[in-house]
Amino acid sequence: MLLLKKYSLVTLLGLSILIGCKNASKNKTANEIELKKAVKPETTILGNYVSDGYEKRNEGYDWVAVSVSDLGNEMIKIKVRSRVDKKKPTCTFDAIAQKQDDKTYKSVSNGKGVLFKIENNMLSIASEFPEDDGILFFYCSGGASLGGNYKKINEAIDSTQVDKTLFSKILMLQDIGFNISSVNRNGRNLLTVAPFGLQKVNRAETLETKGQVINAEVEDLNADGSPEVLVFTKMEDDHQSGAVYGFSVNNKKSMSQIYFPPIAENSKLNKGYRGQDEFTIVETSLVQRFPLFEETSNGSQKTGKTRQISYKLKEGEAMRHFEVDKVSEY
Repeated sequence: MLLLKKYSLVTLLGLSILIGCKNASKNKTANEIELKKAVKPETTILGNYVSDGYEKRNEGYDWVAVSVSDLGNEMIKIKVRSRVDKKKPTCTFDAIAQKQDDKTYKSVSNGKGVLFKIENNMLSIASEFPEDDGILFFYCSGGASLGGNYKKINEAIDSTQVDKTLFSKILMLQDIGFNISSVNRNGRNLLTVAPFGLQKVNRAETLETKGQVINAEVEDLNADGSPEVLVFTKMEDDHQSGAVYGFSVNNKKSMSQIYFPPIAENSKLNKGYRGQDEFTIVETSLVQRFPLFEETSNGSQKTGKTRQISYKLKEGEAMRHFEVDKVSEY
């Protein structure tokens, strides 16, 4: 009898330990799930946002949509489009915005700051300073403005109504302007740069690009009193290689193309290059930077280093062109 009681006590103790372990495991799993929920946000800022008129678009109401996509390095691409099936587009705008805090991103257009605040499935657009509100009207027609609130939708924007312009931007410097746009026509990406304010020839230039246009910048790169406009593209493949298309104004009278030497043609500089390059203008230099790769038994791997190349605009016999000025790695 005593042996039986001892056996029962041991059995009960074992069951208690087993149940306790199971409960602890359940609690741990539950805690892990809660932790994952806390780390992974329930919603994302990326996606499409629309104005009030979108819900009544089939009744003929006008509307404006904002698409937000990720560019990495705490940057997002902003793309504003509107309906074009019944009228000319109300607003057209493209920008790259840099993260300011968890809810706010900022872009700079013609020297004016534009803020994009995204919270609770709503996006609001406003100028950084009230006195710069005019920049919000600059990219719209008929007295409309980019400013206001937009509601997120969990679907693609209506392709039967939306303006299919891939990229659009207006840049101005030294009383010269450039209307830059890109469309896809019959499988070809076509870039058009239309100058305005030139004293003699304001002829638009159209050319085919490799990849899609992602940004454009303007600066007087050779300090001659007339601006240059640079358009940056990126291939939509695994390498995401970039390219530069440039135009230079000649004494404020006409516009000519600039030649940029592809990195693939420079054996000294393209060692370790596998695309993913970025371009920007820093003061009066064009700067290109890209991560360096090395070949391993598992294929190409990032080394953790970045190569940065600065170019200067130079005069040439046939056209102005970029020459390498400085190279650094970090």
